[in-house]
Amino acid sequence: MENRGRQELKARLKALLEKEALKKGHFVLSSGKTSTYYLDGRVITLSAEGAYLVASMILDMVKDDAVIAIGGPTLGADPIVGAVAALSHISKRSLQTFIVRKAAKEHGTKRQIEGPALPQGARVILVDDVATTGKALIEAKQALDTMGISVAKAIVVVDRCEGARENLASAGIQLESLLTIKDFGL
Repeated sequence: MENRGRQELKARLKALLEKEALKKGHFVLSSGKTSTYYLDGRVITLSAEGAYLVASMILDMVKDDAVIAIGGPTLGADPIVGAVAALSHISKRSLQTFIVRKAAKEHGTKRQIEGPALPQGARVILVDDVATTGKALIEAKQALDTMGISVAKAIVVVDRCEGARENLASAGIQLESLLTIKDFGL
């Protein structure tokens, strides 16, 4: 995708996030931190336009990466991976997708990683909607590590710039984002 097309998608995504997902007030985040704003990424990734924009941008970001799958921690990654799977198939570069549960199921297949089987030694990319500390992405990497699966990098829709990049780097994961909270003047 050319730079102009990337910039247009980014501008559309930013406008959609500002209009529908960015809330001001007092919030407690999943990390336990408190914040004067909340960015509900799933409002966007579960909308038709938002899912398209996010998946298009992610697919462009990974087009040169030698990976077989994209996935991430439930619940933030769930709509993203669905959109990525569909768009990757349409664009004739089908990627497998997966979801990482917080813990393995206690019934059925007792799996922690859901989706098509990932071969040992596979390289994958992790995705999530919003990153604050990066804890969910690090936990997802740890689950993949136990299966012999390598994480090439992580991509989030919005990086809150509150330590996720540094925490992920300490865990051996490079973090990229479609936008950062600084793009919203926060």
